Amino acid sequence: MKLLILDRDGVINQDSDDYIKSVAEWLPLPGAVEAIAALSKAGWTIAVATNQSGLARGYFDLATLEAMHAELQRLVGEHGGRVDAIHYCPHGPDDDCACRKPLPGMIEAIGRQFDADLRGVWLVGDSLRDLEAGLAVGCQPVLVKTGKGERSLAKPLPAGTLVFDDLAAVARHLLQNS
Repeated sequence: MKLLILDRDGVINQDSDDYIKSVAEWLPLPGAVEAIAALSKAGWTIAVATNQSGLARGYFDLATLEAMHAELQRLVGEHGGRVDAIHYCPHGPDDDCACRKPLPGMIEAIGRQFDADLRGVWLVGDSLRDLEAGLAVGCQPVLVKTGKGERSLAKPLPAGTLVFDDLAAVARHLLQNS
């Protein structure tokens, strides 16, 4: 199985320090939807792992989050692809859960869902906590410069981290080399 795990905010769609609180605020980054669709059509299994503490903070409700994810699925579907799984952590930073990145709970759940060995699976994120969650289970860390990616580049990255301009560049690389 060719499995790719993606963070959401800052990788697939625009991010905001004020949180993405509505479908109207959920705006795909240029080329991201097309990149997901192209990978999906090429046989990749696409999974999303996203911290969504806005739920715990009361900034939006579950129906709104599901509507954002339905919009992602709709847009990717319009390009002939699909997102195979979306896992989210609804907890706040002080809720002591195992799923909130940088902890690996969501990534492990994706591995169980697809009965996949996560060693070497590319995990694409825009923050250190994304990369740390993947590293905890042996994923290949991949940083994109979108979202908080440029800020993350200013910090020491885990050894072996691959860096790309955006998700479209990741997709081009994977499609040319797989």
